[in-house]
Amino acid sequence: MTVRFRTVDVDGTDIFYREAGDPTRPTLLLLHGFPTASHMFRDLIPELADRYHVVAPDLPGFGQSAMPSRDRFAYTFDNLAHIVDRFTEIVGLARFALYIFDYGAPVGLRIAARHPERITAIVTQNGNAYVEGVSDALAPVQAYWANPTKENRDALRGFLAPATTLFQYTHGVTDPSLVSPDGRTLDDAYLARPGNDEIQLDLLLDYASNVAAYGTFQAYFRLHQPPLLAVWGRNDPFFVPAGAEAFARDIPAADIRFFETGHFALETHATEIGAAMRDFLASRLG
Repeated sequence: MTVRFRTVDVDGTDIFYREAGDPTRPTLLLLHGFPTASHMFRDLIPELADRYHVVAPDLPGFGQSAMPSRDRFAYTFDNLAHIVDRFTEIVGLARFALYIFDYGAPVGLRIAARHPERITAIVTQNGNAYVEGVSDALAPVQAYWANPTKENRDALRGFLAPATTLFQYTHGVTDPSLVSPDGRTLDDAYLARPGNDEIQLDLLLDYASNVAAYGTFQAYFRLHQPPLLAVWGRNDPFFVPAGAEAFARDIPAADIRFFETGHFALETHATEIGAAMRDFLASRLG
Protein backbone atom coordinates (compact mmCIF):
# COMPACT_ATOMS: atom_id res chain seq x y z
CA MET A 1 0.00 0.00 0.00
CA THR A 2 1.26 3.46 -0.93
CA VAL A 3 0.18 6.61 0.91
CA ARG A 4 0.78 9.89 -0.87
CA PHE A 5 1.11 13.18 1.00
CA ARG A 6 -0.23 16.13 -0.96
CA THR A 7 -1.13 19.79 -0.55
CA VAL A 8 -3.75 21.65 -2.59
CA ASP A 9 -4.73 25.32 -2.69
CA VAL A 10 -8.37 25.66 -1.61
CA ASP A 11 -9.40 29.21 -2.45
CA GLY A 12 -6.16 30.60 -1.03
CA THR A 13 -5.76 28.19 1.90
CA ASP A 14 -3.27 25.33 1.56
CA ILE A 15 -4.84 22.05 2.65
CA PHE A 16 -2.62 19.05 3.32
CA TYR A 17 -4.06 15.57 2.82
CA ARG A 18 -3.18 11.89 2.77
CA GLU A 19 -4.38 9.76 -0.11
CA ALA A 20 -4.21 6.00 -0.66
CA GLY A 21 -5.93 3.38 -2.76
CA ASP A 22 -7.31 3.23 -6.28
CA PRO A 23 -9.19 6.44 -7.23
CA THR A 24 -11.57 4.40 -9.39
CA ARG A 25 -12.89 2.62 -6.31
CA PRO A 26 -15.44 4.04 -3.84
CA THR A 27 -14.01 6.99 -1.89
CA LEU A 28 -13.84 7.39 1.88
CA LEU A 29 -13.30 10.91 3.26
CA LEU A 30 -11.76 10.74 6.76
CA LEU A 31 -12.29 13.83 8.94
CA HIS A 32 -10.25 14.20 12.12
CA GLY A 33 -11.07 15.91 15.40
CA PHE A 34 -9.47 17.98 18.15
CA PRO A 35 -6.57 18.41 18.77
CA THR A 36 -5.25 16.05 16.16
CA ALA A 37 -4.96 15.85 12.34
CA SER A 38 -4.94 13.24 9.60
CA HIS A 39 -2.09 11.37 11.31
CA MET A 40 -4.77 9.91 13.61
CA PHE A 41 -5.69 7.67 10.65
CA ARG A 42 -2.17 6.26 10.17
CA ASP A 43 -3.25 2.79 11.35
CA LEU A 44 -6.73 2.81 9.79
CA ILE A 45 -5.73 3.75 6.24
CA PRO A 46 -3.84 0.45 5.63
CA GLU A 47 -6.96 -1.43 6.77
CA LEU A 48 -9.04 0.17 4.00
CA ALA A 49 -6.84 1.22 1.08
CA ASP A 50 -6.79 -2.19 -0.61
CA ARG A 51 -10.54 -1.87 -1.28
CA TYR A 52 -11.24 1.86 -1.22
CA HIS A 53 -9.89 5.23 -2.27
CA VAL A 54 -9.06 6.92 1.04
CA VAL A 55 -8.58 10.68 1.45
CA ALA A 56 -7.81 12.35 4.79
CA PRO A 57 -7.31 16.14 4.91
CA ASP A 58 -6.05 18.31 7.76
CA LEU A 59 -8.47 21.08 8.71
CA PRO A 60 -7.22 24.70 8.55
CA GLY A 61 -5.27 25.45 11.73
CA PHE A 62 -4.51 21.75 12.27
CA GLY A 63 -1.67 19.48 11.26
CA GLN A 64 0.16 20.37 8.08
CA SER A 65 -2.60 22.54 6.60
CA ALA A 66 -2.24 26.31 6.58
CA MET A 67 -2.93 28.20 9.79
CA PRO A 68 -4.17 31.57 8.50
CA SER A 69 -4.27 34.40 11.02
CA ARG A 70 -7.52 35.04 12.86
CA ASP A 71 -7.86 38.46 11.24
CA ARG A 72 -7.83 36.77 7.82
CA PHE A 73 -9.82 33.62 8.54
CA ALA A 74 -12.69 33.24 11.02
CA TYR A 75 -12.28 29.92 12.83
CA THR A 76 -15.86 28.70 12.84
CA PHE A 77 -17.27 25.31 12.00
CA ASP A 78 -19.21 26.80 9.11
CA ASN A 79 -15.92 27.99 7.62
CA LEU A 80 -14.17 24.67 8.25
CA ALA A 81 -17.04 22.89 6.50
CA HIS A 82 -16.87 25.33 3.58
CA ILE A 83 -13.15 24.64 3.14
CA VAL A 84 -13.63 20.86 3.25
CA ASP A 85 -16.59 21.12 0.88
CA ARG A 86 -14.48 23.09 -1.60
CA PHE A 87 -11.58 20.69 -1.04
CA THR A 88 -13.73 17.76 -2.19
CA GLU A 89 -14.69 19.69 -5.31
CA ILE A 90 -11.15 20.75 -6.14
CA VAL A 91 -9.65 17.26 -5.77
CA GLY A 92 -12.57 15.72 -7.65
CA LEU A 93 -14.51 13.78 -5.01
CA ALA A 94 -18.00 13.67 -6.52
CA ARG A 95 -19.42 11.03 -4.15
CA PHE A 96 -17.92 9.63 -0.98
CA ALA A 97 -18.52 7.94 2.34
CA LEU A 98 -17.73 9.98 5.43
CA TYR A 99 -15.71 8.90 8.47
CA ILE A 100 -16.44 11.49 11.14
CA PHE A 101 -14.75 11.83 14.51
CA ASP A 102 -15.12 14.58 17.14
CA TYR A 103 -14.77 17.95 15.29
CA GLY A 104 -14.99 16.07 12.01
CA ALA A 105 -18.62 15.21 12.79
CA PRO A 106 -20.12 18.72 12.61
CA VAL A 107 -17.86 19.51 9.66
CA GLY A 108 -18.88 16.41 7.72
CA LEU A 109 -22.54 16.57 8.66
CA ARG A 110 -22.80 20.16 7.46
CA ILE A 111 -21.56 18.94 4.08
CA ALA A 112 -23.91 15.95 4.13
CA ALA A 113 -26.95 18.09 4.94
CA ARG A 114 -25.97 20.52 2.18
CA HIS A 115 -25.18 17.86 -0.43
CA PRO A 116 -27.02 14.64 0.50
CA GLU A 117 -26.62 13.31 -3.04
CA ARG A 118 -22.84 13.16 -2.56
CA ILE A 119 -22.88 10.98 0.57
CA THR A 120 -22.80 7.22 0.06
CA ALA A 121 -22.50 6.22 3.75
CA ILE A 122 -21.43 7.55 7.15
CA VAL A 123 -19.12 5.98 9.70
CA THR A 124 -19.19 7.88 12.98
CA GLN A 125 -16.48 7.14 15.51
CA ASN A 126 -17.34 9.16 18.60
CA GLY A 127 -18.70 11.81 16.26
CA ASN A 128 -21.68 13.25 18.10
CA ALA A 129 -24.97 14.66 16.74
CA TYR A 130 -27.31 14.46 19.76
CA VAL A 131 -27.49 16.42 23.01
CA GLU A 132 -27.67 13.21 25.03
CA GLY A 133 -24.21 12.35 23.77
CA VAL A 134 -22.61 15.41 25.37
CA SER A 135 -21.12 14.62 28.78
CA ASP A 136 -20.64 16.80 31.84
CA ALA A 137 -16.92 16.96 31.00
CA LEU A 138 -17.80 19.74 28.55
CA ALA A 139 -19.48 21.88 31.24
CA PRO A 140 -16.63 24.47 31.27
CA VAL A 141 -17.01 24.86 27.51
CA GLN A 142 -20.77 25.30 27.87
CA ALA A 143 -20.15 27.97 30.52
CA TYR A 144 -18.04 29.83 27.95
CA TRP A 145 -20.87 29.62 25.40
CA ALA A 146 -23.31 31.09 27.91
CA ASN A 147 -20.95 33.85 29.04
CA PRO A 148 -17.99 34.40 26.67
CA THR A 149 -15.86 36.46 29.03
CA LYS A 150 -12.09 36.55 29.09
CA GLU A 151 -12.21 34.73 32.41
CA ASN A 152 -14.25 31.86 30.97
CA ARG A 153 -12.03 31.78 27.86
CA ASP A 154 -8.88 31.57 29.96
CA ALA A 155 -10.45 28.80 32.03
CA LEU A 156 -10.40 26.61 28.91
CA ARG A 157 -6.67 26.92 28.29
CA GLY A 158 -6.20 23.73 30.26
CA PHE A 159 -7.94 21.90 27.39
CA LEU A 160 -4.85 22.73 25.30
CA ALA A 161 -2.28 21.41 27.79
CA PRO A 162 -0.24 18.22 27.23
CA ALA A 163 -1.81 16.66 30.33
CA THR A 164 -5.24 17.02 28.74
CA THR A 165 -4.04 15.54 25.47
CA LEU A 166 -2.70 12.55 27.41
CA PHE A 167 -6.04 12.25 29.21
CA GLN A 168 -7.94 12.27 25.91
CA TYR A 169 -5.77 9.48 24.56
CA THR A 170 -5.69 7.22 27.61
CA HIS A 171 -8.87 7.74 29.65
CA GLY A 172 -11.05 4.66 29.44
CA VAL A 173 -8.35 2.55 27.77
CA THR A 174 -8.04 -0.87 29.36
CA ASP A 175 -4.29 -1.07 28.73
CA PRO A 176 -2.66 2.38 28.26
CA SER A 177 0.57 0.71 27.14
CA LEU A 178 -1.21 0.05 23.83
CA VAL A 179 -1.44 3.79 23.14
CA SER A 180 1.54 5.02 21.13
CA PRO A 181 2.97 8.38 22.25
CA ASP A 182 3.45 9.38 18.61
CA GLY A 183 0.00 10.84 17.97
CA ARG A 184 -0.38 12.86 21.14
CA THR A 185 3.20 14.16 20.97
CA LEU A 186 2.57 15.46 17.46
CA ASP A 187 -0.75 16.97 18.60
CA ASP A 188 1.02 18.83 21.39
CA ALA A 189 3.60 20.18 18.95
CA TYR A 190 0.88 21.57 16.70
CA LEU A 191 -0.98 23.07 19.68
CA ALA A 192 2.22 24.79 20.84
CA ARG A 193 2.60 26.82 17.64
CA PRO A 194 2.36 30.58 18.32
CA GLY A 195 -1.24 31.69 17.96
CA ASN A 196 -2.76 28.22 17.76
CA ASP A 197 -4.12 28.50 21.29
CA GLU A 198 -6.37 31.41 20.31
CA ILE A 199 -7.55 29.53 17.21
CA GLN A 200 -8.54 26.55 19.34
CA LEU A 201 -10.34 28.76 21.85
CA ASP A 202 -12.28 30.38 19.00
CA LEU A 203 -13.40 26.93 17.87
CA LEU A 204 -14.36 25.89 21.40
CA LEU A 205 -16.58 28.96 21.55
CA ASP A 206 -18.12 28.23 18.15
CA TYR A 207 -18.81 24.62 19.11
CA ALA A 208 -22.13 25.95 20.36
CA SER A 209 -23.13 26.29 16.70
CA ASN A 210 -22.78 22.53 16.32
CA VAL A 211 -25.21 21.79 19.13
CA ALA A 212 -27.58 24.33 17.55
CA ALA A 213 -27.26 22.42 14.26
CA TYR A 214 -28.10 19.00 15.75
CA GLY A 215 -31.73 19.39 14.67
CA THR A 216 -30.63 20.03 11.08
CA PHE A 217 -28.37 16.99 11.11
CA GLN A 218 -31.15 14.81 12.55
CA ALA A 219 -33.61 16.03 9.91
CA TYR A 220 -31.06 15.02 7.26
CA PHE A 221 -30.83 11.55 8.82
CA ARG A 222 -34.60 11.11 8.88
CA LEU A 223 -35.16 12.33 5.34
CA HIS A 224 -32.25 10.66 3.55
CA GLN A 225 -31.56 7.56 5.70
CA PRO A 226 -27.85 7.36 4.85
CA PRO A 227 -26.29 3.97 5.66
CA LEU A 228 -24.67 4.59 9.04
CA LEU A 229 -22.19 2.66 11.15
CA ALA A 230 -21.36 3.92 14.65
CA VAL A 231 -18.05 2.54 16.00
CA TRP A 232 -17.85 4.07 19.45
CA GLY A 233 -15.28 4.03 22.20
CA ARG A 234 -17.62 3.14 25.07
CA ASN A 235 -15.51 4.93 27.70
CA ASP A 236 -15.21 8.29 25.92
CA PRO A 237 -15.28 10.98 28.64
CA PHE A 238 -16.72 13.60 26.26
CA PHE A 239 -19.19 11.83 23.96
CA VAL A 240 -20.98 9.09 25.85
CA PRO A 241 -22.70 5.94 24.52
CA ALA A 242 -26.15 7.55 24.53
CA GLY A 243 -24.93 9.68 21.64
CA ALA A 244 -24.20 6.57 19.57
CA GLU A 245 -27.48 4.89 20.47
CA ALA A 246 -29.45 8.01 19.47
CA PHE A 247 -28.60 7.56 15.79
CA ALA A 248 -31.03 4.61 15.67
CA ARG A 249 -33.86 6.96 16.56
CA ASP A 250 -33.55 8.70 13.20
CA ILE A 251 -31.92 5.89 11.18
CA PRO A 252 -33.55 2.66 12.39
CA ALA A 253 -31.18 0.54 10.28
CA ALA A 254 -28.08 2.11 11.87
CA ASP A 255 -25.38 -0.39 12.82
CA ILE A 256 -24.10 0.58 16.29
CA ARG A 257 -21.05 -1.11 17.79
CA PHE A 258 -19.17 -0.34 21.00
CA PHE A 259 -15.51 -0.98 21.73
CA GLU A 260 -13.92 -1.14 25.17
CA THR A 261 -11.73 1.92 24.76
CA GLY A 262 -11.85 5.70 25.00
CA HIS A 263 -12.15 8.81 22.83
CA PHE A 264 -9.28 8.02 20.43
CA ALA A 265 -10.55 4.53 19.66
CA LEU A 266 -8.26 4.05 16.66
CA GLU A 267 -5.22 4.12 18.93
CA THR A 268 -6.20 0.75 20.36
CA HIS A 269 -8.80 -0.70 17.96
CA ALA A 270 -7.83 0.30 14.42
CA THR A 271 -7.83 -3.34 13.29
CA GLU A 272 -11.24 -4.06 14.78
CA ILE A 273 -12.77 -0.82 13.50
CA GLY A 274 -11.24 -1.42 10.09
CA ALA A 275 -12.82 -4.88 9.97
CA ALA A 276 -16.22 -3.49 10.99
CA MET A 277 -15.93 -0.84 8.30
CA ARG A 278 -15.00 -3.35 5.60
CA ASP A 279 -18.03 -5.50 6.45
CA PHE A 280 -20.37 -2.52 6.59
CA LEU A 281 -19.07 -0.79 3.46
CA ALA A 282 -18.99 -4.00 1.42
CA SER A 283 -22.71 -4.46 1.99
CA ARG A 284 -23.49 -0.80 1.19
CA LEU A 285 -20.92 0.22 -1.42
CA GLY A 286 -19.60 -3.05 -2.81
